[in-house]
Amino acid sequence: MFDPSEKIVLFMDGANLYATAKALGAELDYRRMLAEFQSQAYLLRAYYYTALVEDQEYSSIRPLIDWLDYNGYTVITKPAKEFVDYQGRRKIKGNMDIEITIDALELSDHFDHLVLFSGDGDFTALVAALQKRGKKVTVVSTKATASPMISDDLRRQADYFMDIADLAKSVGRATDESSS
Repeated sequence: MFDPSEKIVLFMDGANLYATAKALGAELDYRRMLAEFQSQAYLLRAYYYTALVEDQEYSSIRPLIDWLDYNGYTVITKPAKEFVDYQGRRKIKGNMDIEITIDALELSDHFDHLVLFSGDGDFTALVAALQKRGKKVTVVSTKATASPMISDDLRRQADYFMDIADLAKSVGRATDESSS
């Protein structure tokens, strides 16, 4: 899938990656993830995108964000938006699609292959735009859950598809059940 001489970048849609891994019951080891991709090609950068709820005293994602930031990832965050839906329920929205798209297009002169960790069909146009610029795109998501976490359009548009269920075999953390 990767040519050892090509420059690759990882773009991780944090919320989408978290939901996919959780749906699979997989826990990813981000240190092993970097090592895995570094062993296959020249890893230029690894980006992790996520929205944060600012008014919370403690955010469960904060330890992960801090760890990633100190261990080889470029972390891009923005404040999550809070709103009340039509039924009066408090909702939080933190979509990072635009940030991921702009950064990928702006950096496209510097990489050969983008690895996108998201199954969001909104990225189909980004993948097509990068391919027009001569870039290869691998999409990382899963088809292994009851309802697929990847859009058919995105999977068809990508040059390659990598299932997180398979990737987790080499970059997953051992859970209590699997280590006994």
